[in-house]
Amino acid sequence: MRNILGRVASLSATVALLGTFASGATELDKVMKERGLSQADMLAAAKTYTPSGGRDKYLVFSSGGQSGQVIVYGVPSMRILKYIAVFTPEPWQGWGYDDDTKKILAQGNIRGKKITWGDTHHPAISETDGKYDGRWLVINDKANPRIAVIDLEDMVTKQIVVNPVFKSEHGGSFFTPNSEYILEAAQYGAPLDNNYHPMDEFAETYRGGVTVWKFNHKEGKIEPEKSFTIEMPPYMQDLSDAGKGASYGWGFTNSFNSEMYTGGIEKGLPPFEAGTSRNDTDFMHVYNWKKLAELAKDPKNVKIVNGHRVIPMEVSIKNNALFLVPEPKSPHGVDVSPDGKDIVVCGKLDTHATVYGWDKIKKAIDNKDFSGTDPFGIPIIDLKKAANCQAELGLGPLHNQFGPKWKEDGEIYSSLYVDSQVVRWNYHTCEVKDRQNVNYNIGHLAGMEGKTSDPQGEYIIALNKLAIDRFNEIGPLHPQNHQLIDVSSKKMSLLYDMPIPLGEPHQAVAIRADKIKHNVRYKMGTNPFTGKIHEGKTLAGQEKIVRKGNHVYVYGTMVRSHINPEHVTVNKGDTVTFYLTNLERAEDETHGFTIDQYNVHASLEPGKTVALTFKADLEGVFPYYCTEFCSALHLEMMGYLLVKDPSKKYTKAAKLKLKKMSKAELKAEYDKTVATNTATDAVIQSVVKFLKDNNFAKYPTVKALVTDALDQYGKIAEQKKLSDAAVKAGDLDKAILFENMIWQYMVKTADVGIRAKDLLVKKIATPMSEAAKRGHDAYLEGGCNGCHVVGKVSSGPDLVGVLERHENGEKWVKEWIMHPETMYDNDYIKSMTNYFNLRMPNQGMSEKQTDDIIEYLKWIDKNANLF
Repeated sequence: MRNILGRVASLSATVALLGTFASGATELDKVMKERGLSQADMLAAAKTYTPSGGRDKYLVFSSGGQSGQVIVYGVPSMRILKYIAVFTPEPWQGWGYDDDTKKILAQGNIRGKKITWGDTHHPAISETDGKYDGRWLVINDKANPRIAVIDLEDMVTKQIVVNPVFKSEHGGSFFTPNSEYILEAAQYGAPLDNNYHPMDEFAETYRGGVTVWKFNHKEGKIEPEKSFTIEMPPYMQDLSDAGKGASYGWGFTNSFNSEMYTGGIEKGLPPFEAGTSRNDTDFMHVYNWKKLAELAKDPKNVKIVNGHRVIPMEVSIKNNALFLVPEPKSPHGVDVSPDGKDIVVCGKLDTHATVYGWDKIKKAIDNKDFSGTDPFGIPIIDLKKAANCQAELGLGPLHNQFGPKWKEDGEIYSSLYVDSQVVRWNYHTCEVKDRQNVNYNIGHLAGMEGKTSDPQGEYIIALNKLAIDRFNEIGPLHPQNHQLIDVSSKKMSLLYDMPIPLGEPHQAVAIRADKIKHNVRYKMGTNPFTGKIHEGKTLAGQEKIVRKGNHVYVYGTMVRSHINPEHVTVNKGDTVTFYLTNLERAEDETHGFTIDQYNVHASLEPGKTVALTFKADLEGVFPYYCTEFCSALHLEMMGYLLVKDPSKKYTKAAKLKLKKMSKAELKAEYDKTVATNTATDAVIQSVVKFLKDNNFAKYPTVKALVTDALDQYGKIAEQKKLSDAAVKAGDLDKAILFENMIWQYMVKTADVGIRAKDLLVKKIATPMSEAAKRGHDAYLEGGCNGCHVVGKVSSGPDLVGVLERHENGEKWVKEWIMHPETMYDNDYIKSMTNYFNLRMPNQGMSEKQTDDIIEYLKWIDKNANLF
């Protein structure tokens, strides 16, 4: 009976839904026909559409490739939200253009050499018990072996660490399950020291390895002095994964070029790729990082290379901590199952994915059951004794992500580079379940937390290397293509193509958005890169210019809509440091700062203090200004740096005699300004009364906005004192300026206060019915809000009470919305048209939309006291 009732309810809901859509079917059909859209296209659009103000369920952090940055976007909307500056300068954020960000970038200098670009590859999110905790993001630089740490609270890079022994690396970054360590594997074999070694000594002096970076999860810092590197053969180590659950404490790193071939086209030898394809298999490195971390504490077990601890291969072998297992040819990824019991490896030059059983590998290690050793004496575990099964996937298998049904159905997804497909298969049975074509040549793929102990499923993102024919032509350099795939059903389906126009976005990780706890505003005067109060913190009233020899320090503040100080005069040749603090409390009031022609820039989020140091080596006058459009008077938010040559004698220009306002004119302007302020203050007080009457303090978000508004309002008293003093002194011109400043603070107060009021209304109003919600959407989509403002007369009549103004009000309003032209001669309509000098057009509303709008108007009347 329950199933029958459920089906009846489902059928009723479907009928109701069809009725809802029927009213807009004509318009929808028209759009579909004009744009050549199918029903499948419309369904995909509905699955990814996120309405204005909506939020995504997941956040994706993608490498920015050659940009050296990280790209952040949402799923399912696929909207790019942010670029996080990491290894390379990024002007909008002032990254690399102010003192503090220059210091972070300087951490990435190598052997005293300034590095100005990076190739970000593999991001990783910090973990607790094998699950993403949303606290830290790390990412590697392949071109210059470095790892950066990003604080996800404010999404700012806080640390860059250079690997002291690797010359390149591709296989970073991978957290251990509780973020104790980060695994970073070398890429191309090279000497660990910084000396010259000829190529014919490759096997003897070139090495690979995995650096095990100690990570302070509480502070978000890599601790190099507590870190070490596991020396390995020059097999070109690639990607890694840390064991979890059953395999906790172990690490797995694959490799290619077990042949140790080095090429030499210029010498008449076959090219590098020819010599690296001779062997049937390559090697997966299996190592006990937990045991090695203890061994590294004893100086007898390490050698110091470039000031860094390295555990020699013989030490790892002697202590049963390093082993090899054959793996498919030219592998490019190793992935540990959510419970740590299985390890999956794909090989680019093999059609198979191999599933290894951790219990089998561990048994071979415990029983010392090896098929031999490699040339360096590392024990080799027999492939047949370590593998559970091999899955025939297709051409060019690469990377894997697990799904939520991993335990019962062995749910796993693999990318096929050559076949341009995503394959769903069962890693317990090695049986293929489904395939989805992608466009084209997929590399990595990103599941929703798909490499953790708690994979979410729902979506897979294909990170495709090619995008020819997918987007508008934009020249020879094409974007790459991230494709969103729905994996929530039995059959996978492609939902969205997203062009990525930045770098080569190599790999991405996705996390539930609600796991990240965002810091939307800094504590006043904070240096975000130390977490401490900045040495240059300056509050209102503390602004000053200090000269110490040839170094001039400017302690300034920024707040809508002025920079204080506004005039700074220095000598040519002086070193100048601007310390600037953003005094805003509203979370969205970022300011920027630059000085024309001096190549400095800073981004100042609310509460942040920055420092910009430069040499004043150009004589002249240089405007400085806020680079972030922050208010109606944004263009007026500026000042002047004046650089004079102390060796020159300057002749003063003749003063122009400008016409001054008469006392009567000044008095009239003063009275007008004061009256405007009085009227504005009345609006503010009405908003304050509404907020207090409706217990705004119960709602944290509203309370924060009110705090911001009152902070601005609190600055008015001091300006009023200055204005009154100017009036008393007979200087009305100066008094008008102070009154205008009062008006600026009032506008800022009203701006934030009204936002607080609007948010409070949404929280305390009677919940809308579904029909009223649709009506509200139709009201907005029809452009009704262009003339009508709820709660006040604007370009059209106030809509509060509109249904009560006419006999049979609902019928009258319905006719007016659907057929306004038939009522233009109505005396009431004529009077309204004459008063507002506007005539309501026919917006083409359907009857269903009109009925919904009337439901929305009823909701307005129910909550009339709030408007």
